[in-house]
This record gives sequence, C-alpha cells and structure tokens, in this order.
Amino acid sequence: MTERSSVADLAKTLREEVDRYSPGERLPSSRVLVERYRVSPVTVSRALAQLAAEGVVVTRPGAGAYRAEPSGPAKPVPGDTSWQEVALSAQTAAGPVPRSVDASGVLVTLAEPPPGVIEFNGGYLHPSLQPERALAAALARAGRRPGAWNRPPTDGLFELRAWFARQIAGPGGEGGPTGADVLITAGGQSALTTALRALAPPGAPVLVESPTYPGMLAVARAAGQRPVPVPVDADGLRPELLAAALRATGARVLVCQPLFQNPTGAVLARERRREVVRIAREAGAFVVEDDFARSLAHEDAGALPSPLAADDPDGVVVHLRSLTKITSPSLRVGALAARGPVLERLRAIHVVDQFFVPRPLQEAALELVGSPAWPRHLRAVAAALRPRRDHLAAELRRQVPALVQAAAPRGGFHLWVRAPEGTDEAALTGAALRAGVAVTPGRPYFCAEPPAVHLRLGFAATAGTAEITEGVRRLRTACAQALPHGAGGEEQAPA
Repeated sequence: MTERSSVADLAKTLREEVDRYSPGERLPSSRVLVERYRVSPVTVSRALAQLAAEGVVVTRPGAGAYRAEPSGPAKPVPGDTSWQEVALSAQTAAGPVPRSVDASGVLVTLAEPPPGVIEFNGGYLHPSLQPERALAAALARAGRRPGAWNRPPTDGLFELRAWFARQIAGPGGEGGPTGADVLITAGGQSALTTALRALAPPGAPVLVESPTYPGMLAVARAAGQRPVPVPVDADGLRPELLAAALRATGARVLVCQPLFQNPTGAVLARERRREVVRIAREAGAFVVEDDFARSLAHEDAGALPSPLAADDPDGVVVHLRSLTKITSPSLRVGALAARGPVLERLRAIHVVDQFFVPRPLQEAALELVGSPAWPRHLRAVAAALRPRRDHLAAELRRQVPALVQAAAPRGGFHLWVRAPEGTDEAALTGAALRAGVAVTPGRPYFCAEPPAVHLRLGFAATAGTAEITEGVRRLRTACAQALPHGAGGEEQAPA
C-alpha cells in the first residue's frame, strides 16, 4: 500500500469516527492514532491536514486536533447600496440635490431612555395618569359591538365625528363645524401630515410660529415645503408680524397652536384671535389650528377660549385635535375639521394615505368618551398636572436658578427655559443624560437660527413630585458641568 492510499484510507476512517465527538471535543493524540491504526506519524499528520482543509477538524499546534464547530449558513456578501443616494435625490438642472427627512426632533420625545433615567423629555402622560382601566373596559365593550371588526366608513364613524364636532363648536354649537365637516384620523400627527399635504405644494412657504412643534416642521420639510418663522410672545402669535410675513412670502398656510402653545405654553390673547383669522382671510390663506392641548388644561386654567374654528363661517380654519395626549400613546384617534372645497382635498389625501382608521379603535374611543369614567379622568389629570408643574418650577428656581423660566403655563406638559448665553446645548443635554435625566433640546423647535439655547422640561411623564425633585437634582449636576463658568452653573446647595 502506498503512502497516498494510506493517507486517504485513514482520512476516510477518521471522517466516519469524528461524528462520535462533540463539536470542540479533542480527538486522540497523534501518538494514539499511530498505534491504533499502525501507520506512520507522517500519514497521521497528512490525514488530519486533509480533514482540516475540509473543515471537519481544527488543528491547534501543540494542542492536537478537535472536531470543528458546525458551520452556519454563509454570511451574505454586503451589496452596494450607494446607487440609492442618486435615486433618492431630486433631479434639477444643476444635478441631483439630496432629499432628506429629519426626524430627530420627533425622536427626542419618542425614544425610550435607558433604565433609571428620569423622563423630563416625555411627550405623553405617565402610566399612572393614563386611564388604563377605562381604556381596557372601553376596548372590551367595543369588541362586542355588532360589526366592530367590519370596515368603517372612510371618513370615520359618524357618531365619533359628531362628538368631535361638538367639542370644537363648544357649548353654543353655532358657527362651528358639524359631524359632516369632520374626518377621523390616526392621531394628531397624521392629521397634521394630511393638512399640510392638502394645503401647500412642494416648494411652497408655510408660516409657522417660532418656536414651534418639531413634528410639524418635520412634516413640512418631508413634503418639500419651506417653513417660515413668525415670532410669538407671551400672548402668542404677533398679528403684525403675521401680516408682514404673508405679504413678504405670499404664503397660503399658517400653522399655529393658539392654546398652550408648544413649547412656550402661550395662549393666544383674546384680542388677537379674530385678528389672526381676519389677516389670513384677507391674504387668502388657511389657518391650521393645532388644538392639541385643550384636554390638558390644569386645575387653575379657568375658562378656556373657544377654538378659532368655532366661529369661522368662511372656512379659513382647518382644525385638528386628538385623543392621544389625554389618554395613551397607543389610542391614536384624532380629527380634522374643515369647510368648503378644502374638505374634499383633505378627504382624498386621507383616503389615499390611510384608507381608514381601524374600526375597533374608533369604537373604543366612542365607548371611552361616552362613559362616566371620561369626565372623571379629565378632572383627575387636571388636578395631577398642576402640582407637578408648580413643583418643577419651584425646584428649578431653588436648585438651578441659572435656567430662566418662561411664564408657567396653565395647560400642557412642560416648562420652557432658557440657558445662559454661551451654553453649548449638545454638551448640556449630553451631561444631563449622563447624570440620569433626559431633557429636550430647544434647537429643533426653531426653523431658523434660535435666539438662545433653550430646554423643554416636561413634568407629565414623571411619577410625581419626588421624582421631579430628583430629576432637577440631576439636572443641577449636569449644569455644574456644562453651563459657562460664572453663569450660575455651579452646583447649588439645597435650600
């Protein structure tokens, strides 16, 4: 027998026997194999080398041979996706222009912070404030309704549309929309997207409050529109600056939050409300009224002004609101209200984008708002938000006086504070997260260069006043590290 045939025979024998060993288990030593099969050391070495080349065994110099680990599926070779940069760009005479969708301002409030981090950046109610039992009961009752899982009307269940219309029109109900003027949407963000796509083409200017909700800016930019800032003050949008912006830009859309504006908390003054609608009407422009916070009034809010849409016979105002903020992030049920030809365009875009809002959610929303638990929930939230707001404001004054607060709002979820001149916003928010508290940076709230560094500090997503105290203590630590020297960023001794 030749050496070659001996190597092949030994390799075949070992290949059959290696199945008796577990992956990673050591085979007999070369000396044992020489004696067992009465072959030369060279034959053993060559046979093992052949099995190693086949991937049956793994040889380790000085340690012997081991059964190889089973090989998994071959890793796919990464493809070349660089071509997508051109495909996703807008083609112009000057060549491709990148088109990007910036969701960073929205993700700040949607991203779940690491365990143990206190949420001053939350945009929803803390679970202890959500009507979980009432929601569960409403969903159970809705599921038993005849036809609850059938396809709903594309505009939404008429009973739910009529309920939203009554909320918009107010107690008098005259001059406001009816159920026929309302479309049910998948929450407020969906309503905003539909409204902006319906009212302004790509490239068109859209007037926005400055500062304003980043999610709306993201929607406008994703649609190719140009947000143009109109400053707000303690009384909300400034009518004289609105008129100037409409003349200068030729814009046909204004987006505003007249009640507890996000982020400043401002309420549009009564003497400005009719003025804003009048100015828009004379310019041939729509007013998109984002009434997101009407159900988030605090216990001391007093009588709220009616929505702009409550007295708008000419159809200037496109009104939107949602049940999500006052209930749960997952009850994504909202409404759009409009009059005239614009309603048909809103309806068409809504149907193309969504078909309809799932009927079980609409049925559950109807059950919830029609139950005795609903007014109790509204009162409970109003009573719970006020002490959280006051406690956060007091703790900031006590522990971090360098952060200058705007007037404490009587509705909504947050306080708007300004950092000292020279503050690095990214450094401050990063230091806060390392200290164990998540805060919302102010930069995404401005569509132009911000006048100063701001933070939005929420209190609704916290468990209560004790957690707020601890969150401000952690923020104080971050400010000591990140605020400019001499700006009051040094750690304050508790009072």
